Amino acid sequence: MNSQPLQKVFQGSQARLTYFEWGTPGHPIVVLAHATGFHGRVWDQTVMRLRDRHVFALDMRGHGRSDKGPPYSWETFGRDLAEIMEGLDLKNGIGVGHSLGGYAVSYAAALSPARFDRLVLLDPVIFEPDAYQDNRYGFARVEDHPVSRRREKWTGWEAMYERFKDRHPYSLWVPQTLKDYCRYGLIESGDGFMLACPAKVEAAIYMGHSLTDVYALIKQIQIPVAVLRAQRKDTSDGNMDFSNSPTWKGLAETFAKGRDVYLPHLTHFIPMQDPDLVARFVLDADARS
Repeated sequence: MNSQPLQKVFQGSQARLTYFEWGTPGHPIVVLAHATGFHGRVWDQTVMRLRDRHVFALDMRGHGRSDKGPPYSWETFGRDLAEIMEGLDLKNGIGVGHSLGGYAVSYAAALSPARFDRLVLLDPVIFEPDAYQDNRYGFARVEDHPVSRRREKWTGWEAMYERFKDRHPYSLWVPQTLKDYCRYGLIESGDGFMLACPAKVEAAIYMGHSLTDVYALIKQIQIPVAVLRAQRKDTSDGNMDFSNSPTWKGLAETFAKGRDVYLPHLTHFIPMQDPDLVARFVLDADARS
């Protein structure tokens, strides 16, 4: 597998989307969808372990080098992914999604079932069905969400790395993955660098998950689906802990061919902590933890 991908642009019907491509046509296809606030290059360490695969990783709208325009309702990310699969004529792919990406891959697979052979969902943000009846996050405005106050300006990716490397949960990540997150998570701006996913955009995306029930579409997905769930902790104190699993424990059972894999030793950031594990599940449909 070549270490540096080709960076390309797909002009969708509503957004200009950047994506990264490794490998060559003719090999089995893998499509990678990232979490909220991340980007396509955060998958680099997983990609290096996907031997002889033709890999595509998308910067979803609002992230990385893709357009930053709304809407940020989560169905939009699924439609964007389905559109790029259709536009690039990708068939029989393995769809791999982390967090928001897990939701988007599921949505896209329901819209374009012929494009996927199976799915690997890494702690997808798909709540229990009853949670979609109200505002899960309880914020009236984007400005009220704590993520909207994230530090946006940096002197460079190295400074960002030094700031995060000893902090939970980043300290649990493979160091090179954290470097990739920082290196490609900034864009040049004036005399410095800015987050490629602006803080208010990230907050708006979190809030866009409310009332976006995907369960009706899940019933249409007939391909094998592995749901990898991370540790689930008590959150009754009301604190927002992004390392905690948001995945409903009954999710796998809602897929016609779902398989639940519980990983209590890992946080929500499964691909950042253990890219080897992720690669095993991508390469082998019968992989075990």
